[in-house]
Amino acid sequence: MDQQYPRFSDEEYARRHAAVRDLLQAEDLVALVLYGTPSYAQGEVQYLTNYATTREAYLIFPTDSTLPATLFVQMYNHVPTARHISCIHDVRWAGSDSAATTATELRNRGLDRQRIGISGRIPYQQMEVLRAYLPHVQWIEVGPALTRLRIMKSAEERAMLQRGAQFCDLAVAALEREARPGIPEYALAAIVQDAYLAAGGRAGIQYMATTPMANPSVCVPAQYLSSRILERGDVLITELSAQVMEGYAGQIHRPFAIGAPPTPAYQRLFAVALEAFQRVCAVIRPGATSTDVLDAAEYIHDQGYTIYDDLVHGYGGGYLPPILRTRRTAGSETSTAGVTPPFTFAEDMVIVVQPNVITSDERMGVQVGELLRVTASGVESLHHMPMRFLQCGG
Repeated sequence: MDQQYPRFSDEEYARRHAAVRDLLQAEDLVALVLYGTPSYAQGEVQYLTNYATTREAYLIFPTDSTLPATLFVQMYNHVPTARHISCIHDVRWAGSDSAATTATELRNRGLDRQRIGISGRIPYQQMEVLRAYLPHVQWIEVGPALTRLRIMKSAEERAMLQRGAQFCDLAVAALEREARPGIPEYALAAIVQDAYLAAGGRAGIQYMATTPMANPSVCVPAQYLSSRILERGDVLITELSAQVMEGYAGQIHRPFAIGAPPTPAYQRLFAVALEAFQRVCAVIRPGATSTDVLDAAEYIHDQGYTIYDDLVHGYGGGYLPPILRTRRTAGSETSTAGVTPPFTFAEDMVIVVQPNVITSDERMGVQVGELLRVTASGVESLHHMPMRFLQCGG
């Protein structure tokens, strides 16, 4: 593994490998097959290999520590970089059919009549290939158990997330300094990225949207920046992340008033969002539950507002539980999470608290929040940017 790429220590990977092998042994499984893509389960593959999937990848991870793990990477020209980055030494091209190549390797290892753990959203066609090649394998879903392992963050992981948070703070400071009337929305992306790329950061989320505070029409940060020209009296709402390595990012949400102070309506919206953030943070500590968070979040609705985005989610190596909205929005058609099973917080989880408070007509909204570590007594922010309604552009 090339030391010039971001990575954790050998001891950290040994800890992870041992924990996953304990999980497999407890389920009487001879191996684990992980499937990952850039949009889903990338964090699971990366958790064991250090390699963040670029197209798709399969990892064969034996329960027996004396046997080699194998990482199959798609596409062919991605293999050299994967070999530099991965802490798994056997890295190969996945061939023209990734599932067939993986199944053939399992069969060659004599694992074609065994219980094998599997995780990742494998496409239907590829799962059919695995079943056709290995009709006698008993596939056991281990994704939820693996997620429970990954929710807890080691000291090295927390340090990596802290660096990502620092990059996010640089991005917010740059927006406060450089966002102004007369520039297009898409220029905001250059301001954000210029703040951390030269310092070794990597781009993550840069969701932003602007709208006139006097006549708003946007309530949530947009995933794609438009060509709209910023004007005096606009509000800019943001959701930003920047990372040292894939998946290990900070995340920060701040509103900006462009060229003029926030209007009274936006000041009240921000005050409610800030109070909601503080109330949710105040109840989170080891042993606290999702019920405690939902109770605290009722304040938003009591003030006559609602939310659009998730209220709380786990973070670090992926988008992780708990994924919480409010009681009144958890079952709505706008919910990405649905109704979440009861969840208990523990020390050294890392979460984002991010109330995106909006008006019921969905024309007006702000979002505040940031990355937090659950400590023995509560939560602590991994960011240093003050929680305020920022003003920029004169």
